[in-house]
Amino acid sequence: MLIGRIKEQAAVDRLLATARAGKSGSLVLRGEAGIGKTALLDYAAEAAGDEMRVLRGAGFEPEIELPFAGLHLLLRGAVDNINVLPDAQARALRGALGLEPGFSGDRFLVGLALLTLLADLAERRPLLCLVDDAQWLDHASAEALLFAARRLEAEGVALIFAAREDEHAFPAAGVPDLHVAGLDTGCAAELLAGHALAPRARERVLCEAQGNPLALLELPALLTTAQSADESPIHAFGIGSCPAPGKVHQAFRDRIARLPEAARTVLLVAAADDTGALDVILTAARKLGVDLADLDTAEVAGLVHVGDGRVSFRHPLVRSATYHLASLVRRLAAHRALAETLAGRPGDVDRWAWHLASAATGPDEESAAALERSAEHARARGGHAAVAAACERAAQLSPDPRERGRRLTLAAAAAAEAGLYERACDLADRAASDVTDPKVLAYLARTRAMVAMARGEVETAHTLLAGTAEAIIGQAEDVAIALFVEALTPAWIGSNYAALARTATRVSGLHSTKAGQLQPMTRVLAGMGGLAGEEPPGGLAWLRDMIEGLRDRTEPVELQERAQLAIWDLVIGDDSMAYDRAAAIERECRTQGAIGLLPLALALVARSQMFLGMHREALASAEEGLRIARDTDQGYYAALLVGVLTYLAALEGDEERCLKLAEQIADVRDAATGGMRCVSLNLLDLSLGRPETALRRAEEFGAFGPAARTVMVMHRMPDLVEAAVRTGRNDFAVAASERVQMWAAQTPSPWADAVALRCNALLASDEDAERYYEQALRLHLRGGRLFERARTELLYGEWLRRLRRRADARHQLRSALDIFERLGSRP
Repeated sequence: MLIGRIKEQAAVDRLLATARAGKSGSLVLRGEAGIGKTALLDYAAEAAGDEMRVLRGAGFEPEIELPFAGLHLLLRGAVDNINVLPDAQARALRGALGLEPGFSGDRFLVGLALLTLLADLAERRPLLCLVDDAQWLDHASAEALLFAARRLEAEGVALIFAAREDEHAFPAAGVPDLHVAGLDTGCAAELLAGHALAPRARERVLCEAQGNPLALLELPALLTTAQSADESPIHAFGIGSCPAPGKVHQAFRDRIARLPEAARTVLLVAAADDTGALDVILTAARKLGVDLADLDTAEVAGLVHVGDGRVSFRHPLVRSATYHLASLVRRLAAHRALAETLAGRPGDVDRWAWHLASAATGPDEESAAALERSAEHARARGGHAAVAAACERAAQLSPDPRERGRRLTLAAAAAAEAGLYERACDLADRAASDVTDPKVLAYLARTRAMVAMARGEVETAHTLLAGTAEAIIGQAEDVAIALFVEALTPAWIGSNYAALARTATRVSGLHSTKAGQLQPMTRVLAGMGGLAGEEPPGGLAWLRDMIEGLRDRTEPVELQERAQLAIWDLVIGDDSMAYDRAAAIERECRTQGAIGLLPLALALVARSQMFLGMHREALASAEEGLRIARDTDQGYYAALLVGVLTYLAALEGDEERCLKLAEQIADVRDAATGGMRCVSLNLLDLSLGRPETALRRAEEFGAFGPAARTVMVMHRMPDLVEAAVRTGRNDFAVAASERVQMWAAQTPSPWADAVALRCNALLASDEDAERYYEQALRLHLRGGRLFERARTELLYGEWLRRLRRRADARHQLRSALDIFERLGSRP
């Protein structure tokens, strides 16, 4: 029976009742060590009874760097049910759990598979999942479990986490929290009543325990008989103002210290081990001269429990106290014995590598290489945080400074791809002094630029890439030119056309020994210089050359590089190719677990879907990307995705939502997001009969200036032609139409030529307008942007109606209305 937990028990009871009624819910119990979180999980398991199936797992501190270790423990009794999942989900989950070697674990597909598995299990009877010590879950397990927790609705699943009080130890946005506080004085006294303590001793224990149940149970064991009877002063708790968990930790240390040395040794091996497997612990312990009888001594002392082939500690603080009480020499010996035990065991390669590394006392290339191989295993399972940890430790063990720098660079890249930007910056800074190889320098620059881009620091990103390119151009010209090309993206996004022109000029002056191989890149740099200098035709043609050249490259291109270059796909107007490439990058981000790149990939996918008329799909992609961008503190991509949602709201004619979203990015100053906001509001104003407002906003933004060169402004310039015609501003309409014609001439897409003809029709006399409209419609029928076709039909229908050709007008207007309704748009 729990004492003093009426509020917490009621919350658990409500969650279980919800699950029994076929609904789902989740809860995080937060509190300090020993406060009673595990007891509440025990209560939940007991209250579930036979009506509910219970899955129970926990995070273990030694396993925090092993991807999906926590999930494996939770699902160990349900792995047979994985086979009934859809094939792709089953393979992803089996790959994540190490049950299907060679299959890469897509972290998001793993989360979906977990959600499906939990729902399937709950179909038979309601399901309760309990996860203790969630602050020690590995990153990949925590991500998959929270993915499922946030999406549980009507499956009959209850999911309860217990975690330390610091919210940063287990951030769980979107999952309700319940703070578990210390017991009040009355309840604490009731819990202490089982101990025979005299009044002064009781008061001292109550004061020191601070309402912490574990402290109330453990501190009395430190008192002598005389102290318990108030016959001797109490000095046993001389820990000053140390919090209750610290006192409990000290109490456990004192109990462990009283054990025979052999029992302490076997306890230490169990604490250093991260499996709890009795056979592993005993095999390693025997290498240190101890055996099962010594483990029995520790169990009799109430510090561990042995059963079902496993060794479990009474409380995580016992494990911690055991490990930290031992000397460094003894800890190293324990890890060495475990490494020898796990050597050559199938499925334990990663654990072997970590124990080998933990046993090292200085630089050790064998251990470093083993950890780097372990990092590759983690990467294949989608565990980028684990990759970063393994590569960082491998770097620490590297005797060669160059290898140390390379491995720190790998760690920084993995941390960035996991969305851990502060850690990525720290690792990159530490790598910098040891990196001399030009290819590694380029990789380091890309990683730093990726972080800068995610934070919206586009000038910094450009400087990092261009500066590194300049630094290595004498050693590796091909690598340098590739970096110069990548530096174009942040310069373009930041409207830094002077930097674009400088980069183009710098590369054009090179006399490359690899001119043939590098020609596509040097041409595109020159072309982008042309775009910066108001010469779009040549620039677009050369940009298309580069994109085609990249498509045909046989050597592998890093995912970071491909994601950045994919931004340019939409500039040339090939929507289908842009979508295919963006979708491929998105799939690869998911497969590799590259969450740091996923918001960019989803932004590219959403924009492509938007242009292709896949508005519902674009909405889903943008909303998912926005959630991830905000979760990983990627302000730039979050703003860009809000811009996509603003544009979709404008397409739907939802004025309230469009204005609300536009307000969220009103203070964003970069041209890409600012351009998205501008054209979204322009489209909204145009559709609601406010062309003057649209024109005024466009002029304030700079309709024909540098900011107008961003993708969205170029692609929505026809709106300004229409707005100018409607307001009688013929000069503005002609200038805007000229830019549309120039851009369409370099865009080999029928829909682009159709839009250019529509602009001609708006400016033409009645004698010529019909010919332009008809030509435009014939091109629209060859495929491409349905929304533009509907706009052309709408304008043509309105023109026909003004000429009183109502039957002809009706045909065009009905067709336009049908398309708008299919797209979910208002004309």
